[in-house]
Amino acid sequence: MIDTESNHPPAAKPGFFYGYVIVAVAFIIMLAIYGINYSFGIFFKPILAEFGWTRATTAGAFSLAWIVTGLVSIFLGALNDRLGPRVVLSLCGFFSGLGYFLMSQISSLWQLYIFYGVIIGAGISAFIPMVSTVARWFVRRRSMMTGIVAAGIGMGALIVPPLANLLIAQYQWRTSYMILGIVVIVVVIVCSQFLKRDPAQTGQVPYGANEAIETRLNIDVAPYSLKQAIATRQFWMVLAMLFCSGFCLYAIQVHLAPHVTDMGVSALSAATILGVAGGASIVGRAVLGSIGDKIGNRQAYLMGYVLIVIALAWLIPSRELWSFYLFAVIFGLAYGNCDTQQSPLIAALFGLTSHGLIFGVLSIGYSLGAALGPFVTGYLYDTTGNYLIAFILCAIIGIAGIALSALLRPTEK
Repeated sequence: MIDTESNHPPAAKPGFFYGYVIVAVAFIIMLAIYGINYSFGIFFKPILAEFGWTRATTAGAFSLAWIVTGLVSIFLGALNDRLGPRVVLSLCGFFSGLGYFLMSQISSLWQLYIFYGVIIGAGISAFIPMVSTVARWFVRRRSMMTGIVAAGIGMGALIVPPLANLLIAQYQWRTSYMILGIVVIVVVIVCSQFLKRDPAQTGQVPYGANEAIETRLNIDVAPYSLKQAIATRQFWMVLAMLFCSGFCLYAIQVHLAPHVTDMGVSALSAATILGVAGGASIVGRAVLGSIGDKIGNRQAYLMGYVLIVIALAWLIPSRELWSFYLFAVIFGLAYGNCDTQQSPLIAALFGLTSHGLIFGVLSIGYSLGAALGPFVTGYLYDTTGNYLIAFILCAIIGIAGIALSALLRPTEK
C-alpha cells in the first residue's frame, strides 16, 4: 500500500497526543472552505440582479456543485485511506479557492456552472476525508471530536456570510469572491501540511483504543469492505438518511436569505440570520454532537431530525424579524447535530478499515439531497411565487428522516 506520509514516522512526544493538533487544524480548514460555501445565499441576489437569471437556474449551479462533490468524495475518500489527508486537503483548498477566484470573472451561465458547479464542487469535497481522518485518531470521544471539527463549518457560517455582505457592500460581489478565493487557497494549503493520516505516524495509538467502550451502536464492529457494506440494509437506510438531511439543509441555506428579504428584511439582517444559524450549529456540533458518545449516534441523529421538522414548522408562518432569528437558532442546532453524527455512525456500523471509501459512497445520498434541495426549492418559487410549498416539502422530508433514524439497527458482527 502506498503511503506518502509515513515513511519515517516521528517519535511521539511524551504526554502529548497529536490528535488534538489534527482536530484544531481540521477546524480551521472546515471554517475556510465551508464558510464561503455557506455564503452563496448572500451572493444570490447580486448575481440575479446583474444577469437576470431565474432562481432555479442560479441555484442549479449550487446543485451541480453538490452532485460533483458526491462523485469526487468517493475518489477522495479512497485516496485518503491510501495516501492520507495532507495531499487530499491541499487539493481541496486549491480547487475551492480557484473556483471562487474564477467566479469573479463570470460573464455567462455556462461559466457559473463550470466555475461554481464543477471546480468549487470538487473543492468542497473536504468533509469526508477530514472527518474520516479524525475517526482514525479517536475511539473514545469520537463523536465529540468530530463535532468540534464540524463546528468549524458552523464558525465559518457565523463569520463569513456577514463578512461577505460587508465586502459586497464595499467592493461589489466580483471583488469579494476574488478576495475570499485567495484566502481559502492560502489558509487551507498551509494548514493541510500539519495533517497526518493516523496515530501510527507519530508512534501513538488512537485515543481510547485500549479502553472498553460501550455504545448502543458498538464502535468495535468487525470491519466491512465496501462490497460487504452495500449488501446490508443499514447501508441503504443511512444513504436515505443522508439524502434527507442534505435536502433540508441546503434548500434552506441557499434560499433563506432571499426568503427573508422577500419578507421585507434588510440584506444585512438576512446575512446576520444566516450567521446566527451558523453560530447555533457550532453548539449543535460541539455540544449536541457529543451526545452521540453517550446515547448512540442513531438516537442523536433522530433528535436532529426532530429539531429540523420543528424549525421548518416554525419558519412557514414566520413574518417578523425575531421569528426568523428563532428559526435560525433551532435549525442551526439541528443541522449541526446531524452533520456531526454522520462519520461516527458510519464507523460504528461498518468499522474503520474502509471508512473513507464507504463514507464517500454514502455521501452520494447527502450530495444528491444537497443538489436537489436548492434547485427544487427555486423551481417551486419560480412556479408559485413563494416558498410555502417548498418549505412544506422540506418538512415532509424531515419526517422521513425521523422514521429512517428510528428504524435503523446495528450491523451484525
